[in-house]
Amino acid sequence: MKDLRDHLLWLLRGGYAHIGFDQAVADLPIELRGRRAAGIPHTPWRLLEHMRIAQWDILEFSRNPQHVSPLHPQGYWPEHEAPANDAAWTTAIEHFRQDAGAFQNLIADPQHDLLAPLPWGDGQTLLREALLLADHNAYHLGQLVAVRRALGAWRD
Repeated sequence: MKDLRDHLLWLLRGGYAHIGFDQAVADLPIELRGRRAAGIPHTPWRLLEHMRIAQWDILEFSRNPQHVSPLHPQGYWPEHEAPANDAAWTTAIEHFRQDAGAFQNLIADPQHDLLAPLPWGDGQTLLREALLLADHNAYHLGQLVAVRRALGAWRD
């Protein structure tokens, strides 16, 4: 089981085939954070906040039997195209990192059975939630890179 935990942690930290979170959000100019690129439906801000909200929800669902998820889909997306200010962008990044670390700690803890159904769920396991989170983040990190490329804010 330790090998499985190690593989999951590597995946959650951005290993294997996809870009890491820190690289995807690094050095994005303030004026582009709320800008749409032609043919791309989301701004960098909307993608960052969506990832943050979804990750928080998966974390809380995985550890808190009293957690109530936001309404889907509207509760998983921010209302505004752009952050209110630079501090909002920075705060979202920090919250994403904190929740990512908390989820990784949950996965790393051998007292948590990765394969046992969560008693408050309907068949979900920590393994399933970890794979869901890694998949969701990888998908939207790819979108973030695409929008940055289209805005001329990505270096290959």
